[in-house]
Amino acid sequence: MVKEEPPKDLQELQKLSLLIESIQTKAKVVAFMKSLMGQYLDRHTFLVLALLVCIAMSAVPVGFFLPFVVLTSLTAFVGVISLEGLVISVDGLLLLCVPCGLSGTITVSYVVVSSLISCWLSPRPWHSKTLVVTVSWL
Repeated sequence: MVKEEPPKDLQELQKLSLLIESIQTKAKVVAFMKSLMGQYLDRHTFLVLALLVCIAMSAVPVGFFLPFVVLTSLTAFVGVISLEGLVISVDGLLLLCVPCGLSGTITVSYVVVSSLISCWLSPRPWHSKTLVVTVSWL
């Protein structure tokens, strides 16, 4: 007698049945099914199925949203750091240039004013005086 093979669909169902049985006999699954939560979920299978479908359907949007949030946060962080660096650099240059410019302006003003005062207050006649202006650059 030739032994006939069962149909392919039946073989797949047998494999699936063995897989389910192996999962149900694991110690952690047995312990969970004996807990109150496991018993509740065992009695309300439609709720479990609806919850599973809801989680599975929301996985794709959440999977797209989370990398977007992470990349946006990183971009904002890098932008803020770059902007802070630019502001600190410009402010540093201003803090360096403004006092130097002021000291140069004050020095030139002092030289010009002192030369003019010395010319005005000297006893010699105006036509014989020579005005000497020295400029000091820092």
